[in-house]
Amino acid sequence: MKKIVAVLVLLFTHTTAHAEINIFACEPEWAALTQLLAGKQATIYTATGALQDPHRVEARPSLIAKARRANLVVCTGAELEVAWLPVILRESGNSAVQFGSAGYFSAAQSVKMLDVPTHLDRANGDVHAGGNPHIQTDARNFLPIADALSKRLVQLDPANSAYYQQQLATFNQQWHAALVKWEKQAAPLQGVSILVQHDGFPYLNQWLGMKQIASLEPKPGMEPSASYLKSVLTTLQQHPVKMVIRAAYQDARPSEWIAERAHIHAVSLPYTVGGSDQAVDLFGLFDDTIARLLAGLK
Repeated sequence: MKKIVAVLVLLFTHTTAHAEINIFACEPEWAALTQLLAGKQATIYTATGALQDPHRVEARPSLIAKARRANLVVCTGAELEVAWLPVILRESGNSAVQFGSAGYFSAAQSVKMLDVPTHLDRANGDVHAGGNPHIQTDARNFLPIADALSKRLVQLDPANSAYYQQQLATFNQQWHAALVKWEKQAAPLQGVSILVQHDGFPYLNQWLGMKQIASLEPKPGMEPSASYLKSVLTTLQQHPVKMVIRAAYQDARPSEWIAERAHIHAVSLPYTVGGSDQAVDLFGLFDDTIARLLAGLK
């Protein structure tokens, strides 16, 4: 009888240690990071694609079904998904992944937010109360986020804590080495003046030392008119720039219009994993981002 009990205990322990966590990742960058940290212990579903505006997503029944089965939801937070994620979580009926629970992880809570408004007014456009949510454009942000996310995995799956800690250690070692490489490569970008199509790059600018002169949107989230674009051209006469940058998911026409008339490069950045053929993972994302920015200097 004792032998039977011992075998049952071993079988239960083995099953528990190898049970997979179902993870619902809002954006591709968090799916990629979670895969590096959770490895074989996780099944990961990505709710949005690289060529999709993460602000504007339809709360489809298929997304609700995925959230219903999730043990952990990993998102940017900072109101990036405010137009669709609350509906999905509410309709999922999954109490384990609601806001504030251990099963909901907001990456933005692990980094210092930029562009935090001192005054909120919808007349100012698509402004986020918690600050600019596009934190994934600064590669340094992935270190504190990875640390916090790894701890959450351990909290939810303590039986595999040693595995998660080893995965984190490997990631940290590889990421620190990559940061040294990227920052050396990006040295020519220090002090370079740029235009942006959308105010989605303050973290990238802070990391690489680029200077944003203007945005092609008169207000965040508002499409530019021809008259506004002409006013930007006037600004460039006094404040020349090297390039105008946009995210891969954005309409290229405003950037191309200004680039043609200002005789500068229009640079499309992958913005997240899958945003270009080269951005196949997090490392490829920043390899390609820096390569495209350097090409914009030529």
